[in-house]
Amino acid sequence: MTTLNALAAISVAYVALLFAVAFVAERAAYRGHTGWLRAPIVYTLSLSIYCTAWTFYGAVGSAVRNGLEYLTIYLGPSLVLIGWWWILRKLVRIGRAQRITSVADLISSRYGKSNLLGIGVTILAVIGTTPYIALQLQSVTLSVEVFAQTAPQPEHERYTAFWVAAGLAVFTVIFGTRNLDANERHHGVVMAIAVEAVVKLAALLAVGGFVVWGIAGGVGQVLERIDASDLGHWDVSGGRWAGLMLLSAAAFLCLPRMFQVLVVENDNDEQLRMAAWAFPLYLMMMSLFIVPIAVVGLDVLPEGSNPDLFVLTVPLAFGQDQLALLSFLGGFSSATSMVIVAAIALSTMVSNHIVMPIWLRLQEGAASVSGDVRAVVLLSRRLSIAGVLLLGYLYYAVSGGGEALAVIGLVSFTGVAQVLPAMLGGIFWRGATRIGALSGLTVGFVVWLYTLYLPSFGSGMVLPQPFFETGPLGLSWLNPHALFGIDGLDPLLHAVLWSLSLNTLAFFAASLMSFPSPLERLQGAQFVNVQQTPGSARSWSHSTAQSEDLMVMAQRILGASEAQALFQRAAEEQGLEGHLPEPTPAFLQALERELSGSVGAATAHAMVGQITGGMAVSVEDLMAVADETAQMMEYSARLKAQSDELARTAAQLRAANDKMTRLSVQKDAFLSQISHELRTPMTSIRAFSEILRDAEELGDADRNRYASIIHGEAIRLTRLLDDLLDLSVLENGQVKLDMAEGRLEDVLDRAVAAVSADLGDRSLAIRRDRTTEQVWLRTDLERLSQVFINLIANARKYCDAAEPELEIRVSSDAQGLVVDFIDNGSGVSPEAQDVIFEKFARVGEMKAGGAGLGLAICRQIVTRLGGEILYLPDQRGAAFRVILPAPQALAAQ
Repeated sequence: MTTLNALAAISVAYVALLFAVAFVAERAAYRGHTGWLRAPIVYTLSLSIYCTAWTFYGAVGSAVRNGLEYLTIYLGPSLVLIGWWWILRKLVRIGRAQRITSVADLISSRYGKSNLLGIGVTILAVIGTTPYIALQLQSVTLSVEVFAQTAPQPEHERYTAFWVAAGLAVFTVIFGTRNLDANERHHGVVMAIAVEAVVKLAALLAVGGFVVWGIAGGVGQVLERIDASDLGHWDVSGGRWAGLMLLSAAAFLCLPRMFQVLVVENDNDEQLRMAAWAFPLYLMMMSLFIVPIAVVGLDVLPEGSNPDLFVLTVPLAFGQDQLALLSFLGGFSSATSMVIVAAIALSTMVSNHIVMPIWLRLQEGAASVSGDVRAVVLLSRRLSIAGVLLLGYLYYAVSGGGEALAVIGLVSFTGVAQVLPAMLGGIFWRGATRIGALSGLTVGFVVWLYTLYLPSFGSGMVLPQPFFETGPLGLSWLNPHALFGIDGLDPLLHAVLWSLSLNTLAFFAASLMSFPSPLERLQGAQFVNVQQTPGSARSWSHSTAQSEDLMVMAQRILGASEAQALFQRAAEEQGLEGHLPEPTPAFLQALERELSGSVGAATAHAMVGQITGGMAVSVEDLMAVADETAQMMEYSARLKAQSDELARTAAQLRAANDKMTRLSVQKDAFLSQISHELRTPMTSIRAFSEILRDAEELGDADRNRYASIIHGEAIRLTRLLDDLLDLSVLENGQVKLDMAEGRLEDVLDRAVAAVSADLGDRSLAIRRDRTTEQVWLRTDLERLSQVFINLIANARKYCDAAEPELEIRVSSDAQGLVVDFIDNGSGVSPEAQDVIFEKFARVGEMKAGGAGLGLAICRQIVTRLGGEILYLPDQRGAAFRVILPAPQALAAQ
């Protein structure tokens, strides 16, 4: 039997071996011999940190309690890796392009360098991971107690857990914070993890082989034992299996330690290609002997034995001390590898998103004039590692282990899975916003805390017992295990359902209701289109930046040699002598990317911002979002243009329909009026001619009066027929113009005289300025006079002023000679202004009669003369303008 001293010596020797492996790998990386360190097989083995002590020991216990359900924990990550080109490839390319240091840095960087989001993800990760670290410490202490063959003693367990935590803290500080730049791979740690991956796989296979061939007598006998046991019954709950596979897949992407090795430690796509098939194979081999170990352990060990420790207790029960020791080292490797990488990832997040922002806020201008920033960052990371492990130990010491830690694996999975909606939404949806991500994370975190995390301590421990019976304040729909009245679900599935669904709903709803800032949109373009537009999505203005200040800051973060080499390369690229480049936007962008690998994107952004005084968005930045934005704008513009065109067409159709309707009404009125105008004189002519014919005793006075009536009606009829003929001739283009020269004053005189002779009892005052009328024209003077007569006659007929007055104005402009006729009446109503020049329209229906052909004839005449006639709507009364082209207006003579 291996003694505790021997076990301690072997453990120390094993840790020393890991130190040696890590040291050799670090030395090789320092010398530039990184080819074998970056081999895809090393990357694949480093992913084995997913298989923690909870998996190494707990898988057998899970098989005893829940049958084959433990397979879901392996199936979820396998599905993610098999489809690596969809999510993982995009994540690692974003990580390389944006110098991402952690899952918190990814979320922060995607949503506009929001440090608030980084803090939120960091707090969530620490709360979710700290109990998991405690679980690893418990697994080591329990395995030690198995070798001690004594009843568990809390003080001894806490003592063992403390020294294990202290040793892991020392190892992690030494090999996890040697390089500040998180993008300079932790080759020593990764190689040590790869060695541990081989050890724990070999241990589990060795124990499984011993159980199958050394105890059971072969595969056939093992299968018979399985068939005879409860584990041989295929009892699968579809909902729980689906939920656990989703949960394990989400945790594989979002766990800080998994993100560290998946994204931060990744060098190229070739590593992912191998991991896509090799790591599922590794998981299959890890799970190969779980059921045989569980079945044989139930058969050969005393009733009540802890199934979580069958991997250790079965070999010990048969005197296989060396095999048990190998199994112990396998479990020890599973626990330590998880704790080391989780501590590195969490310390990076705590340092970059909590410690450094607080330090920068407390020391204005510290980026360039304060102490050694590099030392501050390294110290904060080392203290964070110690603090994270201390929290894990304290959680273990306070909780006392037991049932609370037995379920903490899935509880932690559910907690970190709350990052998934913001992560996937951020890399696939340009519309995701900081408000949406913050809302989703907050809602998901609160629901997870209330429905699963706090209840995991046990009823009455944190949440009072009435919460689980009647709900808080008697509100049954707030029962932590029956939220919103949904009862009967497994508590884990209940928490997963509500936390992730409400998280996703809040994320999408808040994103749709908020608008991203310019930096969010630029970052979104870089993340979503990382294959097309790799690189940073921001451009700095440099009006206040000084190269010396930038150098000081870079040296204190990157180190003197690295910073000087960076600045020297930039100066050479700019064609400058010396070692200080111009602080151009391109250089500032490259500098921020380098700094982000050391202190995170949000902190690097803030530190550069302290020196430069701000940032500006350049044309090159905007080109990153041009494709999608241009397509959206073009599509939107096309839709708007089509909508506007349809609206214009509809308006034109409505106007045309309205006009046609009014013209149709006026046509009917015109036909009625024409028939009346024709019938009335013809009736008078017929009646009075019959009187003259049949009346034998008529005096000369009556005979003359009747003849005058017949003559007047004949003239009236002739005038109407002349108008109709004139309009027809003008519309058909058959008119023959009689071009002659004359003065405008004379044409107006004839028109005024013709109208004045027929004023009757209605007077019209006409105001003219004869000095402006001394213009010689070459046109058809008779036709022009006809136009003027119609316009003056209309003013006489329709001006409704108490003392009708008409002003005739003559002027010249670029178009030619302009003659305006403006009366002092109320004018033409707006709804009739667009039809007054139509042949069926009349200016007024209630006044003066008429067939409504005058303005139609005027338009045809002026058009034939090469001019234009208009109605002026913004005058004091009815206003018409006649425009004659310049060649027809001759110089005054």
